[in-house]
Amino acid sequence: MASTHENALHEAVRRDSLTFRGIYAVSFTVFLAVAIVVQLLPLQWRAWFPGAEGGQTLIGDVRSAVYTFMSYLT
Repeated sequence: MASTHENALHEAVRRDSLTFRGIYAVSFTVFLAVAIVVQLLPLQWRAWFPGAEGGQTLIGDVRSAVYTFMSYLT
């Protein structure tokens, strides 16, 4: 009986992990696309993304913004 419960729990954790990774990948792609387009324009895009203020690199700032966005989902 315990084995069935452990297997079900393991499967639920795996599904949650895949869901998180999927949402992260889609969010990162969208945030990165917006950041790249706006980077080509003379606009200050870092103020638009929560968590990306004051950063130094495009990828690092997008990663920070996505993690901040993801924290609002949970």
